[in-house]
Parts: sequence; structure tokens; C-alpha cells
Amino acid sequence: MAISDWGLNKSALRGVWPKTEQGEFVAPALLTHTAGNELESELVRSLMESFNIPTVCEYPNDGVVGNIILGHAGGGVDIFVPETMLEDAKNILNAENVQDVEE
Repeated sequence: MAISDWGLNKSALRGVWPKTEQGEFVAPALLTHTAGNELESELVRSLMESFNIPTVCEYPNDGVVGNIILGHAGGGVDIFVPETMLEDAKNILNAENVQDVEE
């Protein structure tokens, strides 16, 4: 997916999406697919953004129009992050919640 295909998200991401040494935007890499639940996709995006990992979404089955008409992505959402941050993003997404226990 090229940045020219990112639609409306392109302008919002210009200040946060990393660039290569040549000044080109780093290619996006698929982090995960959320299955039709808007809350799940927003939680993943918020989690990534809290670690300064930008995200961009694609609606592979319904498209953006389906998302607008239905009010949610019935076919799910593909969430992409910069490929240079993919490993960190996967580690964050798959991390276990550890609580400190006072003795």
C-alpha cells in the first residue's frame, strides 16, 4: 500500500509517519485484522498511539463507504504500522498484563 492510497489519513500522518533516509515514507506493514468490532480496532489503535506507533486502517471487505453507511466495519479492519516498527508493535499487542503484587 503506497501513501497515495491512504486517502484522508495521508495528511494527518505526514507529521508522525517515519521516513527512510531517502525521505520516502516507510512502507506500512499489516499488524492485525480486527473482525468487525469497532471497539477492538480503536483499542488497538489507541494502544499503538500510546507508544508513539502511528497506525493507518483499511477496510478490506466493506471499504470506507461501507464503514460510513453501516457505522462500523462489518467486514473488519486491517491495521497497519510502519514496517520499521512492526516488531515492537507486535510485542506490545501480544504482551501479557503483569501486575505488581505487594508482599
